[in-house]
Amino acid sequence: MRVPLWKIAHARSGDKADRADIGLFAFDAPTYEVLKREVTRERLAAHFAGMGTGPVELWPLDNILALKIVLNAALQGGAARSLRMDNLGKNVAAQLLRMEIEAPEDLPRLKTK
Repeated sequence: MRVPLWKIAHARSGDKADRADIGLFAFDAPTYEVLKREVTRERLAAHFAGMGTGPVELWPLDNILALKIVLNAALQGGAARSLRMDNLGKNVAAQLLRMEIEAPEDLPRLKTK
């Protein structure tokens, strides 16, 4: 089934110069395995295509059930140079959580109570 990431994970983000840095966190191990399989560099690049022009970096952080994502050349030069009216990298986590992935219906966060 297709689900938005916000239903099964949470995220935090920030910025440094022209890079957006995102942490995507699973609530449990089964969900983390799905995130590692479904959240790829290619899918991230497509999801953020209108925002970034640089390469996407992605690292699994198995010990904390998280993915570290860096979007390069994504903030129009950074806070000192950008004309954007938002908080630059601070809102990128919310944008990521709108991304949809394929997930099994039996994930703990998707089970009905």
